[in-house]
Amino acid sequence: MAEKRDYYEVMGLQKGASEDEIKKAYRKLAKQYHPDLNPGNAEAEAKFKEVGEAYEVLSDKDKRARYDQFGHAGVDPNYGGGGYGGSPFGQDIDLGDIFNSVFGGFGGFGGSRRSANPNAPRRGADVEATVVISFDEAAKGCKKEISYNAVCTCEECSGTGAQKGTSAKTCSVCSGRGQVTVNQRTPFGVVQTSRACDTCRGTGKVIENPCKACSGAGRKKKQRKIEITIPAGINADQVLNISGQGSSGINGGPAGDVHVYVDVRPHPIFDRRGDDVWCELPLTFTQASLGAEVVVPTIDGKVSYAVHDGTQPGDVFKLKGKGIPHINGRGRGDQYVKVTVEVPKNLNSKQKELLRQFEEASSEKNYSKRKGFGDILKKIFG
Repeated sequence: MAEKRDYYEVMGLQKGASEDEIKKAYRKLAKQYHPDLNPGNAEAEAKFKEVGEAYEVLSDKDKRARYDQFGHAGVDPNYGGGGYGGSPFGQDIDLGDIFNSVFGGFGGFGGSRRSANPNAPRRGADVEATVVISFDEAAKGCKKEISYNAVCTCEECSGTGAQKGTSAKTCSVCSGRGQVTVNQRTPFGVVQTSRACDTCRGTGKVIENPCKACSGAGRKKKQRKIEITIPAGINADQVLNISGQGSSGINGGPAGDVHVYVDVRPHPIFDRRGDDVWCELPLTFTQASLGAEVVVPTIDGKVSYAVHDGTQPGDVFKLKGKGIPHINGRGRGDQYVKVTVEVPKNLNSKQKELLRQFEEASSEKNYSKRKGFGDILKKIFG
């Protein structure tokens, strides 16, 4: 089997990283290597899958604990020919069992974490995915196909773990209980405890002819693709929960969910602030001075707006109800338009002369204001 990189190295983390650090690292790397942002890039696709595999283990407390103790063999029984479980003393000694036998559970160790019934249904794990959408798709809603890695029921053996035409047998060692009772010598004397059966690995069943497709596990990791509906008004960094599309359950248990993180590409014109949309509108000097009927872009298309005369740079006007739909209710935000005034360049001689005439005609009217401004400058700069 190919050598795998350390999962902490894949995620760019140190051993002992917090759950929040693991989640942030995953989201950053998933965005970086997402197939939608790297079309046709096989290397990025491979890294995207590698990051997903690392996150699946490190985000699960039980899997992470096994990985920290046994490495890849602790989470993949087929890796390097090893398994997981057991103890450094050659047998599965459960301190919880020992203290329960001696003190009746007193001491804070708790009981065994293993299910009394190895064949009880168990819910599948949740998985995470990232989807990249445009500004317009976030505003109006859309359908998108997402891909992610999940542990699914093996189609070849229908989840039994046994080759077609065969079936698993009840373990003769533990009689299908998945646990065996053993006597252990401890500082308190010989204590009778229970541990997972080595023969069936706690499943209560023995597969004599394992399925070749899943190596007898009954489940295997595969890449899934599903189409999801993204509601209008969703914002960047929000999470969609897709129920029942995660990893398959065990022993007939329900499947987990898919948590889809939404990444929205920026728009070249619009800026989103909550459910309001902002943009800038350039006006000519003449339009700002005399007023004009102008065309304003919105997420629904172009609309006409009457700019009043004497509009100043930095003025803001509102287009009510032209913003983003409220995702959890009726109505929409507004659109705010900030005015900028373009100063003309490359004027010809006639245009310059007209502006000089305009300046002369305006100077008498504005003389008092200009004089006051000049006095202020003299006081500041001498």
